[in-house]
Amino acid sequence: MTDDPKARPNRNDLGRVFNEVPELYDRVRPGYPDELFADLGTITGMDERSSVLEVGCGTGQATRSLAALGCSVTAIEPGADMAALARQRIASFRNVEVETSMFEEWDDRGRRFDVVVAASSWHWVDPSIGWQRAHDVLSPAGWMALLGNVVVRRLGEPEAHAETADLHERFCPGNPDWGHPPLEDDVRTTDEGWGLVKDPGGSFGPTIVRWYPTVQWFNGDGFADHLRSLSLYRRLDRDVREPLLDAIAERIRTRMGDRASRRYLSVLRVGQRAE
Repeated sequence: MTDDPKARPNRNDLGRVFNEVPELYDRVRPGYPDELFADLGTITGMDERSSVLEVGCGTGQATRSLAALGCSVTAIEPGADMAALARQRIASFRNVEVETSMFEEWDDRGRRFDVVVAASSWHWVDPSIGWQRAHDVLSPAGWMALLGNVVVRRLGEPEAHAETADLHERFCPGNPDWGHPPLEDDVRTTDEGWGLVKDPGGSFGPTIVRWYPTVQWFNGDGFADHLRSLSLYRRLDRDVREPLLDAIAERIRTRMGDRASRRYLSVLRVGQRAE
């Protein structure tokens, strides 16, 4: 799953937040570059003999890329409708199983894995439980990998958040989460540790961090649909959210030539299990 770690509803609401719009989520959310998965395989030694546990698979965007590496994948997803769509999306792979559960409550049945992967989902996991569980279900010398997409901007480039700041303030005044994404060059300097999630302490060794620039392009309606898939907007009352997003779509049409970018740095953070 992908989401802004600063925009978290109660973790118990996770399934509901995204389960409302699984098809939309699958259509508009960014995936991850093939280069990232190639690097993940090289760093961890992942191959067709490896077993992978994916935490929070959403609709299976990262799951498909993991399965394509040839390894066996057990994917966990708390949203029943999201999990059902993931099963449809990965039906052609015989090496993948999707289980519906929160990671904190998941029954591992004594299974152990070579790699634990969380794609833009680890911030939803209770850190007081999650890190230790990940450590426990990994084989000795196993690997923990966090994948993410950080929204960024570049100086001098038209940017939808800047063009719509007044609309956000008009429809939802005083919300501290609105504002410009960080500059791409500034984000690249944050190349230590596990990012914005709580540090695991001594459970895992030093992290290896890799960055991958990507971009999505939308027309006004497409950009509004993308925002509809984000928890920050899904938490708004519908009578606030929909007029706001309609206004954003119109602003992109009239001021940005009906073409807006959503620029990211995809990031891979990998650390080996400590004994």
